[in-house]
Amino acid sequence: MMRSDGFRAALGFGAFMLFFIVAGHADCQAPGRDRFIKVLFPGGRSVTAELAVTDDERARGLMFRDNVLPGQGMLFVFEEEDLHAFWMKNTLVSLDILWLGRDRRIIHIARNVPPCTAEPCPSYGPETPALFVLELKAGQADILGLKLQDRLEFVLPSWVRSLFKRSQRPY
Repeated sequence: MMRSDGFRAALGFGAFMLFFIVAGHADCQAPGRDRFIKVLFPGGRSVTAELAVTDDERARGLMFRDNVLPGQGMLFVFEEEDLHAFWMKNTLVSLDILWLGRDRRIIHIARNVPPCTAEPCPSYGPETPALFVLELKAGQADILGLKLQDRLEFVLPSWVRSLFKRSQRPY
């Protein structure tokens, strides 16, 4: 009898924990919410970019990561075109930062931006409004031969497009 009750308790606890693991995972990555997309560059090369769409995701960016591989990046998606400035506070690696206009053409590149080592951290940004920003491992913009007015290709998941539907953005 004790064994049966203990088994039931363990089984119940296991089911309880599984529910919270699945629920927590679903909360962080809701069903249908792909967190990574392929970004294609002129010439056919590409990176897998993690999406930063919410205010919290964009504020966190690549902070506290000790490595970004050459085939990786982060694509920041904004609801409105603006002069989106970036800084490197709590960022541990140097990055190339590319600002893209509504048409997904590169409007500004900050190459080999170093981590911030002292306050106040400098800000980096374009002189014209951008709708997207792509962060890459430092040196990748040169390796890929990226230059102003190059058009990048990517397809945002439907959940991203639906977030910004009210603003009628051409995603």
